This record gives sequence, structure tokens and C-alpha cells, in this order.
Amino acid sequence: MKGTIVNSAAVLIGSGVGLALKRGIPEKYQNTVMHGMALAVGVIGLQMAFKTENMLVVILGLAVGAVIGEALNIDGLLNKIGEWLSSKLGSQEKAGQSSIGHGFVTASLVYCIGAMAVVGSIQDGLTGDTSTLYAKSLLDGITSIVFTSSMGIGVMFSSVSILIYQGLITLLAGFFSAVLSENVIKEMTATGGILIVGVSILMLELKKIRLANLLPAIPAAAAIAYFWPVM
Repeated sequence: MKGTIVNSAAVLIGSGVGLALKRGIPEKYQNTVMHGMALAVGVIGLQMAFKTENMLVVILGLAVGAVIGEALNIDGLLNKIGEWLSSKLGSQEKAGQSSIGHGFVTASLVYCIGAMAVVGSIQDGLTGDTSTLYAKSLLDGITSIVFTSSMGIGVMFSSVSILIYQGLITLLAGFFSAVLSENVIKEMTATGGILIVGVSILMLELKKIRLANLLPAIPAAAAIAYFWPVM
């Protein structure tokens, strides 16, 4: 789990820098930088989504994942965690949701959904190769500076999400190595890419989406892709 620990630490450090710069960056610059990042995130999501070799698997994964996510109310749980953090740290409310909760949820989704998070964690778990996660750490560290300067300290707590999410994938990879074929990883990546596009939409404030409730779509797509040849 060395790669995941480094990734989590990079976000902590980047968030600390972002907090230090928060008062020194005018709001209009923060907004414009965030909009630029949102557009870049959207393009990354599209690139990932286009890697699918079976769009039906992705669609079914999203449908099944949505049902599971709504039943578990993952989005509500994440927001409650954010609200709890806000109450502990005395954060002010922002647009009906705590600023800490907003930063925590948004950053957690950006850092945890994606090809580098999944594939890098699998590589780390199967072969001990941490190169992908080290590259992701650099990107996340830089991004966290911008995120924290505009969304606040909530971004820092997303390092815990990284540690849990990528850590679990790394540990599970060793147990289910035979299941994680190239085809399965492609469909997981494509599904994650669509969710990344959703993150871009949220960052641009174009539409309110309970995106966290779609997180189960990634493992759902993996399961469907695995059994698809015999269905």
C-alpha cells in the first residue's frame, strides 16, 4: 500500500499549501481556475469512457449501481460526514451544504474515481508496482492546492477517502487477481469515466447530481463484464 500512502500524503501536503494561499488568491481567479479544472476533468472522463468495448455493460452497471447507491444512500452518508466535520470545526454553511462537506465530497469523487486510482491500486496489489500511483500522487497534490484554495479544508479530509478506497482495492487485488482481467478493468475504467464527467458537471454547477450514489456502478460493471461471455 506504499503508493496509496504516498497519494494520501500528497493530498494532505497540497491541501496545506492551498490553505496557506487561500487568502492570497482573489475569488475571481479561484473561480476561473476551478472552471478550467472542471473542463479538463470532463475531457479526462470522456477519454476514459471511450475505452469501453461493450457499452451495454457500462449502461447495465450504471443502472444496477444507481439502484444500489440509492438504497444505501451513499451521497447522504458522505454529506453527513461533511456536516459532522463542519460542526466539529465550526465551518459556516454554504449554499445549503457545508463548505467542508462540499470540498470533501467533490475531492473524494475526483481522486477516487478514475483509471489511475483503480489500475494503479491493482498494480500495487498484484506486483508491487507503484509507478502509476506515484504519478497520480503528483497530479492530485497539485490539484488539491487549487481545490483547497477555493473549497476549503474539506479537501484535506479526502485523503482519508483515498487511503480507504485505494487501500481496499490494493488488498482485494491480491485475492481476486484471476477475476480482474483486462476486459473487466476496461469496463470499470469506462464506467468511472462517465462518473468523472458527472464530477465535471458538478464542478461547473450545471446540474445537481447525487453522483456518490452511482459509485456502486463501478464494481457492478466489473461483475457484469466478468459474467458477460456466459450470459
